[in-house]
Amino acid sequence: MSTDTERDRFVRLLFYAVVLLVAYLSFLVVGPFLGALAWAAVFAMLLAPLFKRLTPRLGTTGAALATTLLAFVLIIGPLVTVIAVLAQEATRMVSLARDTGFAADTPARLQEIWDAIRHRVPFELPDDPLALIRQALHAIAGFLASSAGSFVANIASALFQIFVILFALFFLLRDGKSIVSQVRELLPFEPARRDRLLQQTYDLVIASVGASFAVAFSQGLIAGIAFWLLGFGSPVFLGVLTAFFSLLPAVGSWIVWVPAAIWLFASGDVTRGLVLTGVGVGIIGMVDNVLRPILLSGRASMSGLLVFIGLLGGVSAFGFIGLVVGPVVLVTAGTLLEAAATPLARSTSDSPGEGETREAQSRP
Repeated sequence: MSTDTERDRFVRLLFYAVVLLVAYLSFLVVGPFLGALAWAAVFAMLLAPLFKRLTPRLGTTGAALATTLLAFVLIIGPLVTVIAVLAQEATRMVSLARDTGFAADTPARLQEIWDAIRHRVPFELPDDPLALIRQALHAIAGFLASSAGSFVANIASALFQIFVILFALFFLLRDGKSIVSQVRELLPFEPARRDRLLQQTYDLVIASVGASFAVAFSQGLIAGIAFWLLGFGSPVFLGVLTAFFSLLPAVGSWIVWVPAAIWLFASGDVTRGLVLTGVGVGIIGMVDNVLRPILLSGRASMSGLLVFIGLLGGVSAFGFIGLVVGPVVLVTAGTLLEAAATPLARSTSDSPGEGETREAQSRP
């Protein structure tokens, strides 16, 4: 009897070891594509309403294919175009600054403000405020020149990742119901808590990606048009910078247009400075207050602190995809803690009759 027990323990230990080994090997295989798969899942959630509308007309496979092609045209295509234009404008702007040495004279008013600051700070600053900008531009130009080869390699890698995203998006849309059902069955909770966790995850993805990216795109587009109309060089570059900083919590789009407005005022161009300030405060700044509530109307509100910590920590741990993964991980952790702190019997039902009905429905 004892021999059989020891043998059973050895077999069980061997089974767990094989499971851990297979899980590790699976991670090595899937690891290079985790970012692309995560973005595919995000796009699948965002495009799910469109897929459902196309399904009655085109069927499941046809609707998935049409939605994937539309995602490429409306999302991936413009993104690649903007990145290409951004690379050209950034390189041209930095090269121009390096060749000319940023030869523009410092405005008199800006020099007066700078001199006042120099006399009040406890450390030494250069006499010319543009010297710091020249040093930064020369450093950026040198970095771009030294990393030109790796930039081409990164473009090829990005194109491959885009292919993986689109390929995975098609299958996530086509087989979405079965995938969600399998995920629901794997969650170690009762049915009500499983559904709530999945719904919270979906709402959080919409909140942290759908609304945030829509607001950032709108602010970047408005800022780019404003910079172009006001005669700034490289308006696409400045617009993309505005959109990027709009995604970062506690930063916002002001970090781009406020220094530009200050520069216009210091240069004596008060009219253009007032116009840019008016656009920044009255239009760019108000987009977030108007567009985000419309996009999140009817959805469960998420904790501001939760989203803030999730965004910063997610970006630090996972890169850009951390804007999605970070908050989702925190929501999942909160649900696990809630499940551990709440006894199963207390959360199944409010009355014995309801508990018996749910138990009967869950039986095969």
